[in-house]
This record gives sequence, structure tokens and C-alpha cells, in this order.
Amino acid sequence: MHEYSIVDSLLQLAEENAKKHNAKFVTKLEIKIGILSGVEPDLLKTAFETFKEGTMCENAEFIMHIQPVVVECKDCGKTSELKKDEYLCPHCNSPHIKIIDGEDMYLMSMELETDEEDS
Repeated sequence: MHEYSIVDSLLQLAEENAKKHNAKFVTKLEIKIGILSGVEPDLLKTAFETFKEGTMCENAEFIMHIQPVVVECKDCGKTSELKKDEYLCPHCNSPHIKIIDGEDMYLMSMELETDEEDS
């Protein structure tokens, strides 16, 4: 289950950025998970909920956006989102396609709570 190591890296990255910006806590992490990334969203959420305890992300909201597969057809030039497990251009049925999104996982944004002292 590589989701645990992904969460470990995500928590480390979040804490490094929080410390760099003098934040007390991370309040939100927003990620994008491509369908072809090999990451199982339910397992990732469970791992995050398990391992966030005792970290700067302990009370962070964890938002996942699932990215479908997006391809560009080398024959007709159109960009399309694949709706099924057929790797053919939905417009011209060509098998000559290039995957342009849906294979990766990204940290899209994070929100931090900083110390704001009244003067």
C-alpha cells in the first residue's frame, strides 16, 4: 500500500511549507489525483486521517479532486476526456492518442493558519 508513503511525503511537505511561512497549522490540503496515477483515493483518505494525528495537519480539511483521463488525438487534433476504458479518440475513433492528463497526483493548494498578534 504505497498510499501510506504518499501521505507521509505529503505531510512532510505541508509541515515544511507551514514552518517556512511561520504558520501554526495547516487548515486545508487540496490535491488532484489522476485516474491512472495508481493512487486509490479511499486508501489515501484513510491513510491521511490516520497519520495526520499529532502533526500540523491534524485538523486540516483534505480535499481530493479526481482527474479523468484527458487525451489529445494525433490524427484529428482534438482534446477529449475519456469516459470509458477504451483508449480511442472519441471523435474519430483513432488509436493514435497522447495522454495529457490523468496520470499524476498533485498538491494543488494548501491553506495555513498563521500567528496574527494584535498590536
